[in-house]
Amino acid sequence: MIYTPHRYQAYFTSRILDTPKVAGWLECGLGKTVSTLTAINELIYCRFMVRRVLVVAPKKVCEATWQDEAQKWDHLKHLRFSTVLGNERQRLAALYRAADIYIINRDNVQWLVDTLGNEWFFDMVVLDEASSFKNHQAKRFRKLKTVLPRVSRIVELTGTPAPRDLMDLWAQIYLLDEGQRLGRTISAYRAQWFLPDKRNATTIFSYKAAEGSDSAIRQRLSDICIS
Repeated sequence: MIYTPHRYQAYFTSRILDTPKVAGWLECGLGKTVSTLTAINELIYCRFMVRRVLVVAPKKVCEATWQDEAQKWDHLKHLRFSTVLGNERQRLAALYRAADIYIINRDNVQWLVDTLGNEWFFDMVVLDEASSFKNHQAKRFRKLKTVLPRVSRIVELTGTPAPRDLMDLWAQIYLLDEGQRLGRTISAYRAQWFLPDKRNATTIFSYKAAEGSDSAIRQRLSDICIS
């Protein structure tokens, strides 16, 4: 099938091409996958700027979503996929199979980083449902953080960047800019944009966004987040 993108899809693809680390905050059904695959195809086969792409996604998405989307469109059918799922032997075989795009579920990010070590060979990473990296204490976030210097391009995709509140944004944005826009630590982010909410005499249990912080944070992120 011939791909004729909507204007917003073409715009998002162009932003992926022009912005090395970018987030697409687009609702389900708006074509995040095909927009991203179109950019990946351009980066690998036309601009020669990317060699191997890692897609991190929920397990069910790993099994077919990206592969099926590529087969749907004429300009993407040549892309080679390797699905890194199964037991360790199966994952290792898939990891070292020749492909353009390797797809792994988010629960295996720690295994992947530990397995490759200094041999990390992905120069582009796509986080499908990037809000699953909102917890700065989670092992998947901490492990991915260690390979950031070796990743030249990151694309984050989600329709719910802050599923609970604005505090969820810090870890996701850190993976894009290593703290340039929201602070190098969660404590710095919290101190600048939030106020204590529920607390007792000695302990703060939760925080609330300070007045005006929502628009100020959005302004800071406007150059790397598309919505």
